[in-house]
Order: sequence, then structure tokens, then C-alpha cells
Amino acid sequence: MRLALVTLALVGIAAALPNDVDPDLRAVMTRHLHFTTTELSDLQKGKVVKHSIDSGSPGEVAVTGAVLIHASKQVFLDRVRDITQFKRGPDVLEIGKFSDPPVLQDLAPLTIDRDDFDVRACRVRDCGIRLPAESIRRFQQDVPLSAPDAQGRAAALFKELIFEHVLAYERGETQGQMLQYDDGDRPIRPSEEFDGVLRDTPALDAIEPGLADHLRHYAASPLPNAEDFLYWSKERFGIAPFITVTHVTIRCPSKQTCVTATRDVYSSRYIDASLAIAIATDAEAAGDAFYLIYTNRSRANALKGGLAALRRALAGRRARGSLEEMLKSIKNRLEGER
Repeated sequence: MRLALVTLALVGIAAALPNDVDPDLRAVMTRHLHFTTTELSDLQKGKVVKHSIDSGSPGEVAVTGAVLIHASKQVFLDRVRDITQFKRGPDVLEIGKFSDPPVLQDLAPLTIDRDDFDVRACRVRDCGIRLPAESIRRFQQDVPLSAPDAQGRAAALFKELIFEHVLAYERGETQGQMLQYDDGDRPIRPSEEFDGVLRDTPALDAIEPGLADHLRHYAASPLPNAEDFLYWSKERFGIAPFITVTHVTIRCPSKQTCVTATRDVYSSRYIDASLAIAIATDAEAAGDAFYLIYTNRSRANALKGGLAALRRALAGRRARGSLEEMLKSIKNRLEGER
């Protein structure tokens, strides 16, 4: 009896899914992203759908959503490639794309003031931004706090550290990478946190086998026919802005479907690890249109410890709201350009 009910439920979900969505992708949407029949029906009607995805990992929040966009998916991919324009908005204060290979001059437009990093208030286990202990000590040794240009020298050194980290990441070298953050009481190892995020996101390899390894070990695990680039941004969030470096991979496993995956390479505040997946798949029954399916899974140290459940619930609510706004914004922008 139970098997029969499960079978009927799966049949009902399959029937509710758009007929022009690839069957493998339909399976990912229902099995891994947990879209309901009501959400799938609303998606066909052009509504934005979104929900949280349960996670048992400490400090982790995951959301997913989707929308039907009456525009070409190629236009969406072109906008992603032009990330410095596509991502601009009220909360993105500054943004720039790294060259291939990266050069220090790529970070020249980035401004770093005391709201971004106050060198006077940075000690091992007590610093306002994410840095390894050896980097914090380097500031203490190389930047005299009494010097009139202390903030400027600190900003220049901070850019050097970001650049060294990006260069080492691209080359797959440990030397130069920020492998551990020692700004607080508990050390944070971002690579281990990202490995955990990947384990909790089976949808990634279900959509595109090998993409998880490519993001985990970029230099050692090239992905055929993939496009990759890195960009930096300074964004408004919480009580202070944060500076982040993001790796973007674009891969089209079929003519109908393309996948964009992004991972956090460095974040000066808030984020321990983050993975976002955007799936653009043609909606042939709707004419010149595509479905945009998006999921994000992030970990933050602030969401652990006492009152973690309450803080995660609040963070999840905010993430769902932000996701809905983002999907609506992309839909309106792309449809408005037609």
C-alpha cells in the first residue's frame, strides 16, 4: 500500500512538471531540490516559486526557486559573462572582473576604508575581517599604526593578500592561499566548509557530473567545454560591507540546458563557504522562453552555537525573500530588453 501511494505521488509530480523540461532535470527538481506539485504548477503559470531546503549541517542555510522568463537563455548567459554590469545594484558598491591570468591591477578600483578593514582593531582571534594568523601578524609587522598613511598601507597590503590568494587558487597551490581564518575564537577552514556544502548538494553532480570536483579542485580537475572566470565585489550587508571573490563556471551539458555554478573563493565577512547553481533550460512549449532554476547553499559561523535554530530560521526567511527579489529582477530585466 505504501509503495502504491509513493508511486502515485511521483506520477502526480511528474504530471505537474512542464513537459518540455528534460526528464533528468525534472528528476533533480523533485528529488534533490524538493519542488512540490503546487510550486511546479505555479511555475508553469509564470509565478516565482521558492522555498528553503532542510539541512542538518551546523550554520548552513539553503534555498531554491524558479521562474519562467520570456527571453532567450543565451541572453541570460551573455549577461552572466558580463558580470560587472549584470550584478550591479544598490547593494553592490564596487565590482570588477579578474584578468586571465589575474594581475594585481585588477583590484585597483577596489576601495578599502575603515568600514571595510580597520587595521588598528585587528589582532589574532580578534579581527574585523577574515584573515589567517600569519596575515594578521604581517599587518602588525609591516604597517606602523602611528604612521599618517597607515590605512592606505593596510589597504594596499590587503589587496596584495587577496591577489596572492586568487593566484594560488587558480594555480592549485597551497602557498599563498588563505586556508584558515583566525579572526575569531574558533578557526574556520573554508575549504573544509566548502567540501561540506558540496556533500550537501547532490544536485550539482546530478545535473553535471564532474562539476563538483571542478569547483573543489579547480586547477587539478578541468571540465571540458566549460567557461571559467573570477570576479571581486564589495557589497552592502549587515552592519558593515564585505569584500568577496567569486569563481563562476558556465557549462552546457545539452543544447537545451546550461548550468552556471558559482563558489565563494574569499569573503572578508559573514560567509564561511557558499555555492550557487543557476540552471537555464529552454521552455520550448512557451516559445522563446526558458526556465531559470536557482539554488544557493551557504555556511556562516554566526549561525552556529547558542540560539542557532532561531538565527538560521531568520537567515532562511531573509534568503527566501532575497531570492524572490532576484528572480523577479532578472525576469523583468531580460523581458524588458526584448
